Amino acid sequence: MSVEVIHAPALGAVAHGFLGRGGGVSTGALAGLNVGYGSSDDRDAIAENRRRAVDAVLPGGELTTVHQVHSALCVEARQAWPHDARPHADAMVTATPGLLLGILTADCAPVLFADRRGEVIGAAHAGWRGALAGVTDATIAAMESLGARREHVAAAVGPCIARDSYEVDETFRTRFLDEDGDNARFFTLGPAGKPHFDLPGYVAHRLVAAGVGTVATLGLDTYADAARFFSYRRATHSGEFDYGRQLSVIGISARA
Repeated sequence: MSVEVIHAPALGAVAHGFLGRGGGVSTGALAGLNVGYGSSDDRDAIAENRRRAVDAVLPGGELTTVHQVHSALCVEARQAWPHDARPHADAMVTATPGLLLGILTADCAPVLFADRRGEVIGAAHAGWRGALAGVTDATIAAMESLGARREHVAAAVGPCIARDSYEVDETFRTRFLDEDGDNARFFTLGPAGKPHFDLPGYVAHRLVAAGVGTVATLGLDTYADAARFFSYRRATHSGEFDYGRQLSVIGISARA
């Protein structure tokens, strides 16, 4: 099976992809394209999965990631960081051709950004904490520092846990209402009588509110599609000891 690359039409011809489980070499509970070194998976398998991911999206590109900490921190990447020297952050921007920005997720929302000319790109890991804290706003500001204009930026929200699968408690809901009472629209009452949260809807709302020119969501639920995506919450509910991580990437093709 080849690596499945899910494209967002909003991002145009910029090299990018939201990847799932398909096309990897990992086996067992983590079968597929697991790219998470934080898992118990075989390290050689993870390295091979990452190599396959790069080849599927930007052959010859160099993958770089950050140590994700559920923050609103965004950093500029000018070259790939060694794995043991990754900055603690949840978003990256770059104007460097050949560099592939990678975000790992297992229910949180990956967000990929590109300016109209494809000369400045960004990638963000938006779990609920980072989304509420403003990780997408930080990414947009960092892109502007490299010459992009937010009204000329396109952003796509990739596969993540969807509202039907995302049951939360009242304390969770109150955090969002305390920030803005209008956030009530991102919660509905689930069949068990508890609130459900619309993570991709909230992330898209933050992008629109920030003035991003084009915003799209893919509408793919990681929790509900075990054959296609890894999911932390699904693994937890199933009593599994570990979970895989999928990769979302965006890069600028090397100029001739």
